[in-house]
Amino acid sequence: MGRKENPIVSSNRELVALAQWLRDQRSASGHSYAQLAVLAGCHATTLQRAASARAVPSARSVRVYARACGASEKKAMELWLRARRRDVRTPGGGSPDPLGIDGVEALRAGLRRLYELAGRPPVREMEERAGTGRLPHSTAHRIVGGRTVPRDIHQLAGFLTACSVAAAEHPLWIDAWRRALGRVAPSLPAPRTAGAVGPVVRGGVAVAVAGAGYGPAGGAACDRPVPQQFTRASAGLRLALLGPVRAWRGEEVLATGSPQQRALLAALLLREGRTATAAELIDALWGPEPPSQALAAVRTYASRLRKVLDPGVLVSESGGYAIRGLGEGALDLARAQDLGAEAEKARGTGDLTRARALLNEALDLWDGEPLAGVPGPYAETQRVRLEEWRLGLLESRLDMDLEQGCHAEAVSELTALTAAHPLRERLRELLMLALYRSGRQAEALAVYADTRRLLAEELGVDPRSGLRELQQRILRADPALHEPGPPRPAEHAEVRVRPAQLPVCVADFTGRTEVTARLVGLLSAAGRTDMPVAALWGTGGAGKSALAVRVGQAVRRFFPDGQLYVDLRQEEPAGALGAALRALGVAGRDVPDGLAERSALYRSVLDGRRVLVVADHARDAAQVRWLLPAFAGCGVLVTSRRRMLDLAGARLVELDAMSPQEALALFTRIVGERRVAAEREAARYVVAACGFLPLAVRAAACRLAARPAWTVTTLAGRLADESGRLAELEAGDLAVRPVFEHCYTALDGEQARAFRLLSGSADPFLSVPAAAGLLGCGPQRAEDTLEGLVDAGLLIPMGPAHYQVHVLARLFALSLPAP
Repeated sequence: MGRKENPIVSSNRELVALAQWLRDQRSASGHSYAQLAVLAGCHATTLQRAASARAVPSARSVRVYARACGASEKKAMELWLRARRRDVRTPGGGSPDPLGIDGVEALRAGLRRLYELAGRPPVREMEERAGTGRLPHSTAHRIVGGRTVPRDIHQLAGFLTACSVAAAEHPLWIDAWRRALGRVAPSLPAPRTAGAVGPVVRGGVAVAVAGAGYGPAGGAACDRPVPQQFTRASAGLRLALLGPVRAWRGEEVLATGSPQQRALLAALLLREGRTATAAELIDALWGPEPPSQALAAVRTYASRLRKVLDPGVLVSESGGYAIRGLGEGALDLARAQDLGAEAEKARGTGDLTRARALLNEALDLWDGEPLAGVPGPYAETQRVRLEEWRLGLLESRLDMDLEQGCHAEAVSELTALTAAHPLRERLRELLMLALYRSGRQAEALAVYADTRRLLAEELGVDPRSGLRELQQRILRADPALHEPGPPRPAEHAEVRVRPAQLPVCVADFTGRTEVTARLVGLLSAAGRTDMPVAALWGTGGAGKSALAVRVGQAVRRFFPDGQLYVDLRQEEPAGALGAALRALGVAGRDVPDGLAERSALYRSVLDGRRVLVVADHARDAAQVRWLLPAFAGCGVLVTSRRRMLDLAGARLVELDAMSPQEALALFTRIVGERRVAAEREAARYVVAACGFLPLAVRAAACRLAARPAWTVTTLAGRLADESGRLAELEAGDLAVRPVFEHCYTALDGEQARAFRLLSGSADPFLSVPAAAGLLGCGPQRAEDTLEGLVDAGLLIPMGPAHYQVHVLARLFALSLPAP
């Protein structure tokens, strides 16, 4: 039997189980290592190392060991996979760290190391493991040889699957691939009109800040004095974005540096206190082709700005930067948003004089082109967005000018504005009305004819319905178009009911910049196109409700007549309509009993009013249809775990798990920078064990924050036990298991069985053919089943004909009885 083997010692319990199983098989076979080596066709030392538990052996050595012993190769590979996964997930393990990859060479080395840890499988075997069409063997050969890297995410996912990398690690490698190739997913262009994102606490003072996302912005430093509008702020630090990017301390003009340095400053200011990662800032400053030393440049700019700004304003956090602690009125953009919000309130109470004064004060904050002089496509997008916002404020003020009988004075300003913005129909509508009220009916009709001709020639479309209706009313000399009577004093004004039902924003909301910008862009189009309906869908715990509230607060100014919030998990459509009608000012006795009658009255009440409707936790499209307004000036934001494919006109927006950086930033904000900084690797493991799902990350962070005696490593160790991980992810009413239970109980018998079978697969990524093999059915039926599980929120689509079981959903499925 040969010499006595050394005791098995390893912190990897699965590796210990593998080594013991191999030794047991050798003992049962009665062979010595020399005899096994002859049978296996390899060196005896290789076999001894495979059963030593000093490191996870190669797949090939385990396979030939089992074959030489006459044992089950399938059982051997199952044990090896468990040991391999455990080794990859263990903090401080020997596997490559994707978070440390910052270039193509590092990426090549990391992928090569994964290949070696997988036991250097043959490239044709890798092609089979990856799934049909995902990783050609010739490409795999070039990747493992260091001659290339995966060309896209699907090829990378195939390589990771072929190397048996745990599903929880895939997002980390995808992010590393993007960084290495300079393809960090760019933020979607901000909407042409973006609104405030709600109150943000700065230095203990709540202020409203514009901008749904971050973006480089800036302008040349200059020696201009402090703008008069800033004199009301304290004598401390003040900054400006509505013109050249500038900074003052008292009356002293501060040097903000080069254009790229000012772009960094603006990007951080537009993040409204949230952390911007280095990769995001590089993309903001240079776009898709940054210089080779971009990261070093960002750090240099941040260091210089830290010296210019007040101590503690520019902070480093989670590998990125943020600007926090600004006082009230310190940023011109925040001041303008405050004034705009106050003007809306004054107009709602009928005090048009005060509303006009507030809007004029906000418009006076502009000092030329916003973010002037900063290069880059994102800066240009931000300039357009801020200019659109300024025009929106101008339109509101001009509208109030006409309401107060100042039509003659408004004609000249409107004429200049329509010449500068010929395709802006709202300005032309106001000009027509001003001309008509000034007794210039023919000129008003000529404006309409010119608008119709211009739109047909430039865009091939007709004027919008509001403009066409105004022309008809002018033709028939509608008396209602004549000059309104003098406005009533504010104290005697009739207050119109303006519901503001949106819940409070989550104080530590983190990330989601791209999807926020997309949703704000969709909803801000209300009144310019058909009524926007955005349907946000994704797995439970992804943070859909928190994001919906965040976006709702961001677009409030586009819906001055109010915001309705309906939780369809608590109420059916009939009850929700009744509550909405009462919130809109309908007396309870006037609310009809029937569902159809309530819906009809609801649409009538909303006609002509700009109201945002947030329908949270919708079960299906049938629930939502009753709540859809008919007026184009309204907007609807729906959240659901199902894709609203049958909701006519809806724009589907998927919300997936967070990126690793966002998840770590959220964990850090809850737990505290000091505790996380001391154990950053363990923190990365914790968020990966949570599958980067916001609910799970929040539950884990809250659990740790409530236990000062625990370290991050303590929590990581508790989450390392997969059998008890879901139980660990509970903190008060924050719990992951009920989310998956709710989705699972809604499945029919066939879907439930399929979910359990698919979750038991060793490969977290499933192609349609692979799923058909597991389910024992044809490809078409398998695809239908997979799509049904996606709609139920239990599978994640990963591209054409490929799907992923979320790591926590898989653990939930494994806790269920076998199918």
